[in-house]
Amino acid sequence: MKLNELKPAAGSVKRNKRLGRGQGSGGSTAGRGHKGAKSRSGYSRKIGFEGGQMPLQRRVPKFGFTNNNKVYFKCVNLDALETLAQKTKASDINVQLLIDNGIVGKKDKVKVLGRGELKAKVNVEAHAFSETAVKAIESAGGKATKV
Repeated sequence: MKLNELKPAAGSVKRNKRLGRGQGSGGSTAGRGHKGAKSRSGYSRKIGFEGGQMPLQRRVPKFGFTNNNKVYFKCVNLDALETLAQKTKASDINVQLLIDNGIVGKKDKVKVLGRGELKAKVNVEAHAFSETAVKAIESAGGKATKV
């Protein structure tokens, strides 16, 4: 068997029906049925329309509240900083270094939390710190700086 001899299985490939190209292509309605909005050109159904049934976005109740002024932080723990410091051998860990290593996203605000142990002497820059994280960073000989 050679590559130029490969063919799909018999009957597995069908040609599409070319509708609306005269009598030979499926009659005068071209598969759209008789009359009505769906038979006309330019017809488009509304988004979420379910044939007159109450649409899902109106059946499901609205609840809750979203505070537009709340600042959401991406949390980074001390154990993640420790592994990053060992991997990159960096004495300064800033937000850009965290972004480059895929720990946080480009638009995330970073908060350092105190889970884990930090042995490396590193200066950490972030948007916010917990009290335990600041104590651990300073006890290891580093500095915690808010951006």
